[in-house]
Amino acid sequence: MDVLPGRGDAVRAPELRTDGGRSASRLELFFDLAFVLVVAELAIALREDVTWHGYLVFAGLFATVWWSWVSSTLYANRFDHDDVVYRLYKLGSMAAVVGLAASASEATGKRFAVFALCHVLLRLMLMLQYHRAHRHVVEARPITRLYLAGAAAGAVLWAVSLAVPRPAGFALWAAAILVEALVPLLATRSSADVPLHVEHLPERFALFTILVLGEPIAGVAHGLYDAEWSGSALPVAVLAFVLAAALWWSYFDLAGARAKRLLGEVGESNGAHSHDVYVFGHLPLALALATVGAGVELAVVEAAAGEVPAGTRLLLGGGVALFLVAASVTTSAMTSARRGWWWPVLAAGVALLDVLLELPAVVVVGALAALVCAVVVAGSVQRSAGGLATEEV
Repeated sequence: MDVLPGRGDAVRAPELRTDGGRSASRLELFFDLAFVLVVAELAIALREDVTWHGYLVFAGLFATVWWSWVSSTLYANRFDHDDVVYRLYKLGSMAAVVGLAASASEATGKRFAVFALCHVLLRLMLMLQYHRAHRHVVEARPITRLYLAGAAAGAVLWAVSLAVPRPAGFALWAAAILVEALVPLLATRSSADVPLHVEHLPERFALFTILVLGEPIAGVAHGLYDAEWSGSALPVAVLAFVLAAALWWSYFDLAGARAKRLLGEVGESNGAHSHDVYVFGHLPLALALATVGAGVELAVVEAAAGEVPAGTRLLLGGGVALFLVAASVTTSAMTSARRGWWWPVLAAGVALLDVLLELPAVVVVGALAALVCAVVVAGSVQRSAGGLATEEV
């Protein structure tokens, strides 16, 4: 029974929250803070190993952490009712995320077991929440069964990874994410009338995007500190800040705002497709912003040397290019209209030129900042002319 005698509605049964106006709760915002720590630790590890191997490890670990955030968000999107039991589950999950942060930089090394166990704990917490929803929300049982099965399969794969050699263990991590990622694809196509809340969902993804955008800002500050405010580092830091601001502007006024508008516009026949594209399209976008953040700090520190090493140029130019392509492809894939989104892809190609040319740090960062600013201006002009419909995120 989900009522605690003498405590009013402190403990109450879950219910669907897919109707009416909603915004992110204070608990969700508090929960997100733990993910900031994980992203920061992963970025630190990447800056210490700017190689293809280092980046693939960074991207893989980032994907596991991002998916853990998405899993929690999709549950809250439908069933968040903020009673005591829900809060305890959420805080327990947050404790597991803190464990991820404390082990992320060594997740493929001596903290392998800790990192995996924290993921197991996250799945167990999610299973408890979906089991509770399954008991009380009868109309949602087709959906909750899917998520229960996915979380259980993920927990088993993460747990088994502890008992096998490392290469096989990493393969099981990837398999766990792939199996769990199938669940939302099946859920949005289920005959059960349990839709996602299309007002709450964009706000949650926008908040996560802001958190990841904090990494380039932190990179500017840390870079200046490590460079001891040298004369060559200062202009690079200023331009890096402009780059971060332009990326923020591009997402919240254009790409993210366009995607939110499309979520509200899609018909029943295309709703599931658009929801899936929206959710999964944010993985490369968030990864790109985290990549730029890692590159910014290196560029500011390395400014005194003049030329930026190829690895740093790849983080910066490649990150900007990935962001522009991900934003363009995501919004284009959500609608049948393809016109008007060629310019971010073209800009992504230009950004890659920054990777190939051996230029001073101030030129590399300045060119990328100018490029993203040009994308913002072009998009703003298109929106003012009525060619790009958006909605405030």
